[in-house]
Amino acid sequence: MTETVPLRGRRRELSELDALVNRARAGHSGALVLSGEAGVGKTALLDHAATRATAHVRIERIAAFESEMELAYAGLQQLCGPLMGSAQHLPAPQREAIEASFGLREASAPSPFLVGLALLGLLTEAASDRALLCVIDDAQWLDEASARAVAFAARRLDVEGIVIILAMRTVDEVFAGLPQLSVHGLGHDDACELLRLAMPGGLDRRVRDQLIAEARGNPLALRELPRALSPAEIAGGFTLTSSMPLENRIEQSLMVQLQPLPQPAHLLLLLAASDPTGDPELLWRASAALELGHEAFDAAKDADALVVGARVGFRHPLVRSAVYRAASPEDRRRVHAALADVTSIDQDPDRRAWHRASATLRPDEEVAADLERSAVRARTRGGAAAAGAFLERAAELTPSPVDRGQRLIAAVEAKHDAGAPAAALHLLDTIRGLPLTSFQEALVARLRARAGYALRRDSSGPQLLLAAAQGLEDLDPVLARDTYIEALAAAIYGGRLSDAEQVAAVSNAILEATAAEESDSARDLILRGQALLAAKGQEAAIETLRRAQHTFLEQAPDALELHWMWFASRAAQDLWDAHALRALADRQVELARAEGVVTVLPIALSLLMLAQTVDGDLEAAEASCDEIDAIKDVTGHPLPQYGRLFLAAYRGKEHEAEHWSAQIRADAQARGEGYGLSAVNFAKAILYNGLGRFAQAVDCGSRELPYTHELNHAMRTLLELVEAATHTGQRPLAEQAFAKLESVTRPVGTNWALAVLAMADAQLHEGDTAQALYHKAIERFERERIPIMVGRCCLLYGEELNRQGRYAEARDQLRRAHAVLSGCGLNGFAQRAAQALRMSGETLRVRAKGSAAQLTNQELNVARLAREGLTNRDIGARLFVSSHTAEYHLRKVFTKLGIKRRTELRTALAELEQPASGDGGPSRVRYPARPTAVSSRERGSVSGEG
Repeated sequence: MTETVPLRGRRRELSELDALVNRARAGHSGALVLSGEAGVGKTALLDHAATRATAHVRIERIAAFESEMELAYAGLQQLCGPLMGSAQHLPAPQREAIEASFGLREASAPSPFLVGLALLGLLTEAASDRALLCVIDDAQWLDEASARAVAFAARRLDVEGIVIILAMRTVDEVFAGLPQLSVHGLGHDDACELLRLAMPGGLDRRVRDQLIAEARGNPLALRELPRALSPAEIAGGFTLTSSMPLENRIEQSLMVQLQPLPQPAHLLLLLAASDPTGDPELLWRASAALELGHEAFDAAKDADALVVGARVGFRHPLVRSAVYRAASPEDRRRVHAALADVTSIDQDPDRRAWHRASATLRPDEEVAADLERSAVRARTRGGAAAAGAFLERAAELTPSPVDRGQRLIAAVEAKHDAGAPAAALHLLDTIRGLPLTSFQEALVARLRARAGYALRRDSSGPQLLLAAAQGLEDLDPVLARDTYIEALAAAIYGGRLSDAEQVAAVSNAILEATAAEESDSARDLILRGQALLAAKGQEAAIETLRRAQHTFLEQAPDALELHWMWFASRAAQDLWDAHALRALADRQVELARAEGVVTVLPIALSLLMLAQTVDGDLEAAEASCDEIDAIKDVTGHPLPQYGRLFLAAYRGKEHEAEHWSAQIRADAQARGEGYGLSAVNFAKAILYNGLGRFAQAVDCGSRELPYTHELNHAMRTLLELVEAATHTGQRPLAEQAFAKLESVTRPVGTNWALAVLAMADAQLHEGDTAQALYHKAIERFERERIPIMVGRCCLLYGEELNRQGRYAEARDQLRRAHAVLSGCGLNGFAQRAAQALRMSGETLRVRAKGSAAQLTNQELNVARLAREGLTNRDIGARLFVSSHTAEYHLRKVFTKLGIKRRTELRTALAELEQPASGDGGPSRVRYPARPTAVSSRERGSVSGEG
């Protein structure tokens, strides 16, 4: 009866839960996070949801435990245990990833997004014959790896017939993007009724009012606090208000009720509270080791504290925490020792090691070594955070100061790799005073510099990293080179927002350190080449950078070289080498996917997006951005949304571009990265040139003039500034920009560089000279297969012919410009071409958009990948959704576009964002993308898995 009162005051919450369960029955999916203080009624709401799920809904329910927060994938293993029979149906990479995460196979660290996708696949398989309800109580105690996997799967639910409901005290950042429902205390009337039912004998009115005020509508407090009152207090003597937090008050009240139990029953409750597995057999064996008989079990059950069934549990989660916190340290060590003795060293070595550590008071090398082995296994499963926790505890129990220092250094590295730089720095402080070798001292300096830069991103980062690299030079040259490149990257990204002398200082130090080398290693070449580029300019660096690019493409890179390939891709941009940019981007993405290196893949995809933009394939670039977003969701990777910004700019979407510009600018200023400011100015110059708002383009472009020595985005902005300045009659500014552009293109001498130079030069001339330069630029851009610049050259050439009154010749150029630009999706520039065509005397017919405009973002993402020949399973892997969801969205795409075959997608999608098209030439002109194999089975089906 007492349980019905809290639910009676929860109409809104019950309605939400009922709607979710009904969605699952109807074949749809959803997720919900219930949040609220301990005892507020979240578990009762979960019970209601489980009860509402009829025989047509499968229920999987778990509760997370605080003691397992340091065990990587512990929560996920608890959830997936009953589902692993379906693992054989998963794609091999997903199956291997989730088995590795559970320690079921020997493998390298699994990719977090493959684990998340495997979870989604297992849930989908479980829901194949009936709807599935997953309930996770006390989700605030999930280990980080499990929490990210669950959040990843929950964000990608669609039409699988799956509902995930999580209950936690406060919404963790990992789950912040999911639908939320905050559970508050009961209203006054319901609180009074619950208190009356809890104390049927009656309460003094003043005591009742005070209890209701202190409980703040918390149902558990209303039931439990009165039970701790003495008869005198119930009769009216309850006058003192405790200053403890409500959760502590409830726990204290629970312990008061359990106080009369005999000591063996208390020890049994502590034993159950210390074992998160809830395995009754384990509890029986451990209790036998502690010589606890049936009487202890009977007393604990009679007190309504312990529930022993298929799993061991407590009548409320707070009973567990209350029992554990109230126990003496000596009793805790006793029960952990008993649990360690009965936990299998073969089946559950890590939990056994953790129990042994919890049972140990003084340093013990055997226990510490056991924890160190658990850290290695955690690393293998991809649990850097768990490895850090194991190693930190191992260090605490290490008798030898020398070995303690070594384990602390390993713990710091694990915490840094887990994305916890603040914790890493705190742990580094504990190393002071320990005897360290010279190499260990150098490692400490490197870790301090890396963690400090990751945490603060301030101007001290490059110098500290440089000093760390120099300290490693004679001790570990490979690690020194890796640290040098981090120092150079930090200095370059800081750019204008950091000390102007830092890049030169770091670069010159690298050149001095590598002066006597003649290495053919890709890492060594790119390190020296980038240092030459930063310190002495392009001419000095060209040969070395080109050798580095060639080596990266020809040699099989090791793990470190994969992390460095982004520098090689950056060099391809600085050297105006379109071929190398494409090849390096493809290579890095291919390797990062194959190796599952999630720290590299978003950056690699960002470079691939740039190469796809150069190819004029903005749809493929959008798909790369979709994949980056999916990875960011599961890994929390901080890569800014540069791709979204540039795509919005090229497409002429002002509102969207302004949104991303503001976000990236604020982030760049907060992180002290001038690179981000340069990207914003470059993208907005493109945007406003496309929209024909040249004064604004001048404003954005001219901001980069003082920083063109930084190359990259600042260098590319010069071409935009020449165009904007000539259109606004600011010839001196245009000539200044051209002179700087010439200084960074002519020495390189590639077709791309010389085409850009000719395109800029043409705008500063008229008549035959301008015509010859435009033809030269167009020919070179065509040779390099850069259609977006072919279209823009034709547009400028046509506008110039219009100004000369040569309208017939102008129409030829403008028709081609419009066809190429609209075909590539550069809608702002295409509209400029359409307007110039009207000025030349040709009117374009407007073609109404069809139902393609009704596609959702997810449908567009699926359609783009299907157009490129990917199967539904491949699409699911790229977009991190189930293959069932991919097929569902593709069917909707076919219906909306009025097509029946995948081969029709390319033509249908070509019209999606295309502006008005005239009669002059085809509506879509494109240089073909790199070929993609398409199976015959897939060409004509929605569900093909060829």
